[in-house]
Amino acid sequence: MFTGIIESLGIVKKITKKKNSILLNLESDISNDLKVNQSLSHNGVCLTIINVIKNSHEVILVDETIKKSIFKSISIGDIINLERSLLINSRLDGHIVQGHVDEMINCIDILENKDDWVFTFQFSKENKKLIVEKGSVTINGVSLTCYNVRENQFSVSIIPHTFKKTNFQLMNMGYNYNIEYDILGKYINKLISKDSIK
Repeated sequence: MFTGIIESLGIVKKITKKKNSILLNLESDISNDLKVNQSLSHNGVCLTIINVIKNSHEVILVDETIKKSIFKSISIGDIINLERSLLINSRLDGHIVQGHVDEMINCIDILENKDDWVFTFQFSKENKKLIVEKGSVTINGVSLTCYNVRENQFSVSIIPHTFKKTNFQLMNMGYNYNIEYDILGKYINKLISKDSIK
């Protein structure tokens, strides 16, 4: 369980592609504090630490994760948002984040204002019931509030602190990014859907 408040940025140092998985080695300033079997959010994807080496750690991406996330096009040198799992006695500064990416969304506009950056994303229409005005979403692991919600688009505002501390500073129009919709919205949608009524 995570909150969507990014702790650190990691850099991809090595990629080993196997038949149905990818082994990643990442270097970060929190890698030395990690332990094998711990969960760590990587761009919003919950991954298990399998090895800790000096200043770096290793994780494995399985086939399902590769298909649903931007990790299928990962490259050496990519900068990754990192967040350790929530401690039970910590403040929940973002919102409840599982680390289970739902789909990839496309950045269709970036507007730089005086005090913030406005990113607009396009998502699949079948997930429109999972987004509400002023609701929570997680993009590349960052907890954000969406607004200007339309049929299959929404915007988020990124303050300077978040911009500098996350890989939003490297995002570009026309590229895909990971999104996790609010788990509460997903459960409510399931409960009221016709498929759940028997």
